[in-house]
Amino acid sequence: MIRTSRSLGAALPLHRRIDKTRGVISKAIITCPHCGKQATETMPENACQHGYLCTGCGTLLRPKAGDCCVFCSYADTPCPPRQTA
Repeated sequence: MIRTSRSLGAALPLHRRIDKTRGVISKAIITCPHCGKQATETMPENACQHGYLCTGCGTLLRPKAGDCCVFCSYADTPCPPRQTA
């Protein structure tokens, strides 16, 4: 069976579904490197997020050196600006 982009999009987990208008994934699972807490978050569409407060331990996450934002450093999906670059 050949899967079309429509059938692939429906098969993806909710947080990995692609915004059909721009081809960008807008949700990501961010993982705290200190306590391991994971949370599904909606990423800003046209900006990089430079801080994220962990809901598990309260640590303020900052991007790693060379990354533009916390999603590029700690999430399973890069931020929308990086996806479209």
